[in-house]
Amino acid sequence: MKLSYEKITQLSHRIIGAIEALDEVEIFDEPNAIRLEIVKILNDLLVEEEKIEAVVRLHITSQKRTIPEGSAEWDILYRKYYSDELRKLGITVGQARG
Repeated sequence: MKLSYEKITQLSHRIIGAIEALDEVEIFDEPNAIRLEIVKILNDLLVEEEKIEAVVRLHITSQKRTIPEGSAEWDILYRKYYSDELRKLGITVGQARG
């Protein structure tokens, strides 16, 4: 999901606000410097997410037969391959329990 510059900035303000509200955390740097680092981290994560999505789409399109995007099969494969790519990075995604 691509986020706008404004949304990333808004998120960074909320995150630094949440950090400042924690009694367990003492900030030794300027809050704006930390907020700018948060923006950088969020942008880096979005770039990684775009790379993963490209790999997943390539994986789906390289199947022997064409799988139409938006179909139930495409959605299942997308979730599976996306989860596999995250696992390769050491990220585990919790499954919804029902």
